[in-house]
Amino acid sequence: MRAAEETVRARLRDRVAASDPGLLRLAAAVRTVGSIALTVAVLAVLGTDLPHLVTGALVAMVSTFAIREKQRSRQAVTLALGLPVALASMTLASLLHHRVVAGDLVFVALIFCAVYGRRFGDRGTGLGLIGFQTYFVALFVGATPEGLPEMYAAAAVAFGCSALMRFALVPETPVGVLERLRSAFRARLAQLLSAQLDLLDAGPDEADRALRRVREGTARLHETALLIQGRLADGTADEAVARLVQRRIADAEIAAERLGLALLRARGAERVDTLALHLPGAPVPSGGRQPVREEATTALRRDLEALRVLVLRPVEAAGGTGVAQLRNRLLGYRDEENVPVASPAVQDAFRAVGETTRAVLGLRIALGGARDESDDSPATARSREELDAEDAVLDAEEEEEATGLERRTTRAAVQVAVGSLLAIVGGELLSRDRWYWAVLTCWIVFLNTASTGEILVKGSRRLVGTVLGVLAGIVLAGAVGHHTGTAFALVLLFVFAMFYSAPLSYTLSSFFVTAALGLLYTLLHTYSLSVLVLRIGETALGAACGLIAAAVVLPVRTDRRTDELLATVLRRLEEVTNSAVDQLSGGPPGDLMDQARDLDQALADLRSAVQPLTHPATPLRARRETARYVVALLETCAYHARTLAATAELLLTRPSITADPRLRGATGRIGRNLEAIAAHVTDEHAGDTIETGPSIASLLGPSTPGAPGQGRVTEHVLRPLQRLDEAVTGLARPLDVPVKASEG
Repeated sequence: MRAAEETVRARLRDRVAASDPGLLRLAAAVRTVGSIALTVAVLAVLGTDLPHLVTGALVAMVSTFAIREKQRSRQAVTLALGLPVALASMTLASLLHHRVVAGDLVFVALIFCAVYGRRFGDRGTGLGLIGFQTYFVALFVGATPEGLPEMYAAAAVAFGCSALMRFALVPETPVGVLERLRSAFRARLAQLLSAQLDLLDAGPDEADRALRRVREGTARLHETALLIQGRLADGTADEAVARLVQRRIADAEIAAERLGLALLRARGAERVDTLALHLPGAPVPSGGRQPVREEATTALRRDLEALRVLVLRPVEAAGGTGVAQLRNRLLGYRDEENVPVASPAVQDAFRAVGETTRAVLGLRIALGGARDESDDSPATARSREELDAEDAVLDAEEEEEATGLERRTTRAAVQVAVGSLLAIVGGELLSRDRWYWAVLTCWIVFLNTASTGEILVKGSRRLVGTVLGVLAGIVLAGAVGHHTGTAFALVLLFVFAMFYSAPLSYTLSSFFVTAALGLLYTLLHTYSLSVLVLRIGETALGAACGLIAAAVVLPVRTDRRTDELLATVLRRLEEVTNSAVDQLSGGPPGDLMDQARDLDQALADLRSAVQPLTHPATPLRARRETARYVVALLETCAYHARTLAATAELLLTRPSITADPRLRGATGRIGRNLEAIAAHVTDEHAGDTIETGPSIASLLGPSTPGAPGQGRVTEHVLRPLQRLDEAVTGLARPLDVPVKASEG
């Protein structure tokens, strides 16, 4: 019974870890709510009146979420600097409370400085947020010069409670976050293996759903891998160890993707390629709709489940004879040991299981797992030797080109200042007392956006969330009445939900914050239906002012932004491909994993920027489908580029595989095509064209035998090179790049 309960708890932990990688959202929400609750408790004990309780609660929230540095020492410095910034901001708001024109001009200047401060990194961003938000808090509670001492005290208590939660009660250390992210990676890898197992058994009616789960699992695994890579430098003391873990994470991710493709081919989709795995909504290939009917699939199913057990086993756990035998059997498939008699596609699936097991073993070693080698089989011993050799090889801020008003931070500061000035004027026409809601919305729609389209999408989501939140606030205000304790408890619940859901849905986040504000108005005895309805009007006005400012003042059209990012992705893709091919052809080793990470980050930026074009509400249906298709093809290209990079690094430590100098000449057109597409994206009048012609395999010509006992690397990279060539050529049509057949 106890074992069953522990199993259920373990599965629940794994599910939570997979849905919230590193528990980053949970920790942020708990830390913020804890800061607010602790502040309210301390102020209540001190006998603080209700308006200053609300002040302390809001300042605690701001001082907690505004700190973004990863290192604790830097967090402490920013928090210490934030208190005088908050006090100065509150003082200005109080002194200028009855001086409308001067107050408005100071508020606009403060907004400009807060946004401009982003160019100074996380500290500048955090202090800017604190300065703006505390000015807004002072306006919200109607601060006056006479009440400044109480406000100072409430702010000081709030900052102290925030520091206590951050550094003592719910600490966040780079090492701890990285460790939780590693656990999340294992959990998501196990979930992907479960989805792949379902794909193996899915019938004709379930095939599309099973493949969709595999796609989702692959995307989530990649998301977690990117989070880990972003935390490695701060969470690992030794740079060599950080590079090793980064490599092992990439190995495991690529091996799992390969396994999914092998299983899809094993279903009978012999001609399937990775386009079927990445294109959104693409159906299962017609040949892969029937589950595998061979006798060997019983063993394959057993081995997939065994691999999942190995993945979920804690890194620090001792091996044990049973686990060692399990690992040895799976690793044996890499060397053709005990591969069942079956069709070539099913046999490839067994080999993919072996490769994934090897990647899992490498990841466990890199993370410091137990290293008992007494039960190793020859295949396992060889895998360890390969990994040790790779370890030995691995042991041996971006400049902003724009200046002036073209610099992103400067342009955004000017746009926000103009939009806020419009929001102040329009907001005061709607309400002399609640105009700041329009300014707040204008400010928020510019956060983490870089084009007019992104601002439109974010503004519309905030408006929808606000409308729904107002409806909820009306219901809750009537239900809570004057029960202060219940209202505060609900406010804390909504604040938690707001921060937990913020990375997932901006609409949900806006809903929760609006519902919480309705309860705060109830506590301050300023609630009325007209106040909540006014919030909708001010929110719509603020979003409109932000959109007007973005469209008129130094505008950055969505097309321009996406073209810039698309060109960056193409350049990164060309760098990774050329470097990998050069190494596969016998060239010197390079930092392929770093280049692959840069490619992933550029692709993530592009994916975010095209949201306005791919939004379901966009009226340009053809354009939406084109944007989705281009991004899907680029994801396919990135997958194959990562595969080439991983294989090229593997070549350094596998003496049984030799480089093939023919690859450099046979794949030259891939790089040329990427250059042509990038040139066409940046200049629509460019005369570059796409080359098409014979397959990569035919360009390579007849194979030249290697030394005795050696094989060419070509057989390992021919498929990804061919698919990469096809995907790059496929970009020509949606991007209107001319195509010509190569001569010869």
